[in-house]
Amino acid sequence: MPYSDFTLVQVKKKFNLFEDRVKLFGNVETIKPSNWLNEALNIGLELALSNSSEKARSEFIVVPILFELERSKTFSIYSGERLDVDKENGLFGECDFILSQGKITNTIQNPIFALLEAKKNDIGSGLGQCTAQMLGARLFNQQENNDIDTIFGCVTTGEIWQFLKLEEDVIHIDSKCYYINDLEMILGIFQNIIDYNNVTKS
Repeated sequence: MPYSDFTLVQVKKKFNLFEDRVKLFGNVETIKPSNWLNEALNIGLELALSNSSEKARSEFIVVPILFELERSKTFSIYSGERLDVDKENGLFGECDFILSQGKITNTIQNPIFALLEAKKNDIGSGLGQCTAQMLGARLFNQQENNDIDTIFGCVTTGEIWQFLKLEEDVIHIDSKCYYINDLEMILGIFQNIIDYNNVTKS
């Protein structure tokens, strides 16, 4: 069973996780998008809405937002990479996006965040797969002796974004979904996640 086969019920049962619904980001400082991002999304949203595929949403909405964040140079973006850490327990397969701490390298080094494009515009159906990828990222860090225990994640349709946080044996699922018109908040949440891991690392 690869990442993509897990439902939330299955991943919770297999890995003895508790589910917690809570507002994850109560006091986040919003970030104003650059003119470049506004222009890219003005074009991208129209193209994505006229094309229902996950690939279109990825190319026209998700990627520009990640590019905007990448300007901080404190993390790197991996798209379509495999994260095979425990085949016997189903923690293997391709990930839509993995964010890794530090500069870009040929291979994933310090994964901190898994981002999943929801299939058929269904956020709920992607929560299990995203949680499994977050578990894979945490196990990868343990195998590499990386001191990163808390992993964040997100399932998105491009228009709707729902964030997750894996901490010990609890998968925290944000009780609030954010919409693309909350772009300043979405950017702020990403920066909060990046800052969280930078502070933890130091």
